[in-house]
Amino acid sequence: MCTHHTCQSRRRLLIAGAAAGLLAACGQGSQGTASTVGPLEIDRGTSCALDGMLLADYPGPKVQMHYAGLSRPDWFCDTIEMFNIYLNPEQARLVTAIYVQDMGKADWMNPQGHWIDAKTAWYVFGSKRLGAMGPTAASFSSEADARAFAAEHGGNVLRFDEVKADMVVLDGGALHDQAM
Repeated sequence: MCTHHTCQSRRRLLIAGAAAGLLAACGQGSQGTASTVGPLEIDRGTSCALDGMLLADYPGPKVQMHYAGLSRPDWFCDTIEMFNIYLNPEQARLVTAIYVQDMGKADWMNPQGHWIDAKTAWYVFGSKRLGAMGPTAASFSSEADARAFAAEHGGNVLRFDEVKADMVVLDGGALHDQAM
């Protein structure tokens, strides 16, 4: 049994520890990517968290987003989906890692492996190459590969932190289609 003084000291220590843990989590926020988990591989049954599409059936870069407290990532069949979810102000889950495929090494039509940290990748927005959901942002580990891709297929080269929410709206272009 503790004395009044030791109980108060213990309570202060517990509160301080909890506060430090919360501050660390808040400092990292829902957008942190400090990770101890490595990338997983897509199999024939891996499906998109948003629409259930089987990732292996579609071209272009894929994404895996890992969250604190979950052993399996959310998979996305397109980088635009990943950015839309990640940049959403309502995103409340703690993101611990995001991996995209290096399209400088992966086959566009059948991308396998070549996972890189999404936050260090270079992205090409606005190219003529289509992904699973139409226009996509091609991901690359090197600026040179991204610039070569943009020179061949069009588009603008951006870093992860240069991508803004209004660039990744999931309307499939319907809002801007003048033929409708």
